[in-house]
Amino acid sequence: MWSMPHPYDACGTPEVLDRREGPHGEIVLRRHGELLQIIANGCFLMDTSDGRSERLLVDAAYAALDGRPEPSVLIGGLGVGFSLAHAAADARWGRITVVEREHAVVDWHLDGPLSTLSADARADRRTRILEADLLTYVNETSDTYDALCLDIDNGPGWTVTDDNESLYSTAGLASSARVLRPGGVLAVWSAQPSPEFEGTLWNAGFQQVRTEEVPVARGVPDVVHLAVRPG
Repeated sequence: MWSMPHPYDACGTPEVLDRREGPHGEIVLRRHGELLQIIANGCFLMDTSDGRSERLLVDAAYAALDGRPEPSVLIGGLGVGFSLAHAAADARWGRITVVEREHAVVDWHLDGPLSTLSADARADRRTRILEADLLTYVNETSDTYDALCLDIDNGPGWTVTDDNESLYSTAGLASSARVLRPGGVLAVWSAQPSPEFEGTLWNAGFQQVRTEEVPVARGVPDVVHLAVRPG
C-alpha cells in the first residue's frame, strides 16, 4: 500500500512519489502542495487542480450524439482519472472503457495516491480499465463504441512520445474511426487550437468537424476537437 506524504506549501519543491522507467520512457508521479502531477519524459501532462477540460471532453462527446440511448464510450488515457470519473458519474452513459498504456498510471489508481479519485468510477459495473496501447487496441479490437475521447497528449502537435504522432495522422484517425459506430463521435483534447488537425480529420473521412474552446486562467484556451463518423 502507498503511504501518503504530508501536504506542504504549494510554492515549495515538488515531491516525487514514484518514478518509473517504462517502454515509453520515464513517468513520474509527484505532489506539489495539494496537487498530484503526472510528468512523462520531463513533460508535464496533467494534475488534479481542475478537470474542467476533461469534463468538457466527455460532455461534448455526449452532446454530439444527439440523445443516443446509453451510448458506449472509449476513453484514451486514464491520467488522473477526471474523464473516467465524470463519465461514470453520468447515468446516461452505457459501457465505459478506458485504455491506458502506462502500467504505472494503472497502479497509481488501483493501489496508489490516485485511487481515491477513481474509486467510485472503478467500482461502477459499466467501467473497465484496459492496459494497452491505444493505437494497437483500435486496430485490433472487435469492440465498437459510440464515442471515443482522446486525452493522451498535450494535443495533436505536442505529443508525449514520438510514436503517438501516428495517432493523429490520417491513417491513425481512420483506425479510430474503425471502432466508432456510424454517427459515432471522436473528441480530442488539445492544449491549443490546431486548424491543421481539423483538416486531417476531414481528410480521414470525418464529418461535422469543429472545435470548442475551454477557457483557462491565462494564455491560449484549451480546446476539444470534435468530429463525427459518417452514418
